[in-house]
Amino acid sequence: MSAIYKDEELRSMAKKSLKKKRDFKQYLGVWAGVSILLTGIWAFSGGGYFWPIWAISGMGVAAFFIGLDAYGKSFNRPITESDIEAEIKRLTGK
Repeated sequence: MSAIYKDEELRSMAKKSLKKKRDFKQYLGVWAGVSILLTGIWAFSGGGYFWPIWAISGMGVAAFFIGLDAYGKSFNRPITESDIEAEIKRLTGK
């Protein structure tokens, strides 16, 4: 593998990683905005049962997985030749 190809591959991986991190931060902003909006609607409609918790919690679960994808080490690790060889051995039983 040439050095130029490897540099381009690393650059592409870095761009993908940075995009995931930026998208996660944007999602957190949307989550906060929706949470504030729903809580405001709940408060102005007289309170009572705090129904916004369902949307806030659902978006929180999504935030967890988006953050894990953006910042989790095991998901962002590049696939190596040894990984490919190990998978081939596993599939072929050799």
